[in-house]
Parts: sequence; structure tokens; C-alpha cells
Amino acid sequence: MIQHELISRVRELCRADPGVRAAAMYGSFAAGEGDEHSDVEFWLFLDPAARAALDPAAWCARVAPVHLVVRNEFGTHVAFFPGPVRGEFHFATTDDIGSVGEWPARGAAVDAMVVVDRDGRLTPVLAALPERPVIPGTPAEVADLCGRFANWLVLALHVSARGELLRAQDALGHAARHLLWMARLAEHSTGHWLTPSRAAEAELPARTVAAVAELTPAALWREGRDRWLTLLAAAGGEPPAALFAELDRLAAPES
Repeated sequence: MIQHELISRVRELCRADPGVRAAAMYGSFAAGEGDEHSDVEFWLFLDPAARAALDPAAWCARVAPVHLVVRNEFGTHVAFFPGPVRGEFHFATTDDIGSVGEWPARGAAVDAMVVVDRDGRLTPVLAALPERPVIPGTPAEVADLCGRFANWLVLALHVSARGELLRAQDALGHAARHLLWMARLAEHSTGHWLTPSRAAEAELPARTVAAVAELTPAALWREGRDRWLTLLAAAGGEPPAALFAELDRLAAPES
């Protein structure tokens, strides 16, 4: 796979450049789940002077020929290598190493993530992170998760009634993501918690996959209602009866 060649080249460049004080690979390949459709993903922590002088597009072009390098809405530089294969690069400074400790989880073993750590600052921060995210378990946490699903579903219903169909689709997408979390929790299938749609077709029941693929208020509520009740039965608590009654009416399929 071209991804393995790209990863090897990034490692070579990081280890050869003294301005790169630390670097970490994350994502599918760090977790051992990468395939021909996966991105390559890195954090690079440079000496502040080296970062100020860095041209991200030129740096990415040293990895392999690039079709385009764009800075996305989150500040990450995305390189499109031949394939096209996406490469995500966070070009940060050593002052940002501490922020790694705010990640919800690292998603892979430390040894698989660390590319270079010249000053020994990155490794302990990564090691202090849980490998997997904390999963909702208390009645309050489960109630919050289900409530966030309802939040997006109700928004979708209202903006759709107003005639803002594209905005409704956006809200339904958020509701669907929360439904996937609810289903993963109910099915005890939380291995891909941070990206709940990943491998959902293989890890979740067909009914959940079908509801999310349909992406209508009726389908999402039908599945979400059942998941909500199942989670409450396991964690404790009563459903919000009045809200359920209104959603039963508003999200019901047209007859």
C-alpha cells in the first residue's frame, strides 16, 4: 500500500530534521487497522523558530508528490497524495505538547504512536492518556447521551417544518451520530467509540444501520426510541414521557 510508503517517508523526514523535536502518528495505522482506504495522520511538534520558518505544503511535498495541500477548518493541513490518499498533518510547536493531554484517548499503544521524541516530553503525555475513551455508564451520563440525540432530532423536525430542508439534513446527521453511540452502548460494541460510524455495518445490527442510512426523522426516532428505553432499563431512570409522546406524534411516518 502507498500508505506504508508514506508513513516510512514521514518517519525518515522527522528523524532527520532536528527542528522536529517530537512527532506522533495516530489514527487507523497506529491502531493497526489501516487499509488501502485509510488516511495517514501525524502530529509534528517543532522548535518554535523551525515552525515559524516551515512551509507546510513544501514539507508535505518532500514526503511524496502532492496534488493539493489545504488547511482545513480545524487548522490541520491535509495533503492529497497520489491515489488519492489523504495525509493529515498537524504542524505545531513544542509548546503544544501539553495539549495532547487533553485528548479523550490516544487510540493506540504509545510505542506505535511515537515517531520521534528528542526531548522526552511527548511520550509521558501520551502514556498518561487512556488508550480507549471513557464510555458513558452512570444513569446521568446515559441520560445526557440520549438527551443529545433528542436535541438534534427536535431541531431537525422544526427546521424541516420551516422549509429548511438542507439544515434539517445537517441536524439529522448529528442525531444519527448520537444514535450510533446509543446503539454501540446498548450492544456493548464500543471499540470504535470516537468514530461510531466506523465499521458500523459489521459491528451493529442491520436495523440500526438501516435507520441511519435512511436518515429520516421517522427512522431515527423508531430506532432511537427503542435504544433509549433499552439503555434506561440497564442504567436506571425513567424516560421523559411527555417528550416521548410528542416525538411519537411528530416523527411518526406519514400515513
